[in-house]
Amino acid sequence: MPPFRFRPSTALALALAGSIGIAAAWILVAQATRGQGSWMAVVAALDAALLLRMGGFRPGVARAACGVLATALAIALANWGIAANEVGRMLGLAPWASMGKLGVEHAWLLVRLANDAIDLAWLAAGLVVAAVCSR
Repeated sequence: MPPFRFRPSTALALALAGSIGIAAAWILVAQATRGQGSWMAVVAALDAALLLRMGGFRPGVARAACGVLATALAIALANWGIAANEVGRMLGLAPWASMGKLGVEHAWLLVRLANDAIDLAWLAAGLVVAAVCSR
């Protein structure tokens, strides 16, 4: 059997799929708790670190950077989805329908209004956990 060859595309595809999946779970948690669920940033960081390791990404600064980027993507997608869910609920739209209709500036405004200092601390903690656990 030939030795395992590192393919960063496999690990990056796993991290991308994980970011999308964890963002969807985060949106459901936020919808169920009627809050932001910012603690899910730490879960997203651990998920990204695990998926990068499972994908065979070699340890180092590059893996840590990919973990942070995957976590940041999950944070952005989740916040976008939470804002779209709130707007869509008022307009009678499903969350996936309102995500495409929500403008960037409006979403950014809603995200800034919804996240307080504790939420921002959780988001920052998620990025730090991603950097530490992914390296």
